[in-house]
Amino acid sequence: MASPNEVKKYLAHWFQLGKHVLINQGKTRILPEQIFTGDHYSQEFEDCWQQIIAHPHSDAYIEGTDQTIADLLSTEWEMISCARCTMPVPIRYVGLPAAICPCHDLENWPNDELPYPNCPVDNQVHLARIRYQLLNRFEAEKSK
Repeated sequence: MASPNEVKKYLAHWFQLGKHVLINQGKTRILPEQIFTGDHYSQEFEDCWQQIIAHPHSDAYIEGTDQTIADLLSTEWEMISCARCTMPVPIRYVGLPAAICPCHDLENWPNDELPYPNCPVDNQVHLARIRYQLLNRFEAEKSK
């Protein structure tokens, strides 16, 4: 089962490439301008998430896909990386995978000259890991 956090990550990645979530039979299009604020999702993204999950039996889905967000939150789906572009895509936990990746209609994707979409990053944790690695390397060199 894809957890709510995995589905949010899936949405955040595709939002960064300009994919909308369509609701109400495609009449409502959702695409937040700001997805991150520092090391967490932006309030605008969180508001969009609330709007999406407020329609548990609706047809909210990423444009270019067949699976609704409600489907993805069921026990039948999990997230994997697309073989073509490494972006998160849903796959049935039991049975056949989704027929297409949302990247199928993006003419300029994958594009190795552009940064890939990402998740929020806590810079302090990342810098602490680098510091720890450098200290370990320094200690190893010093003990030789």
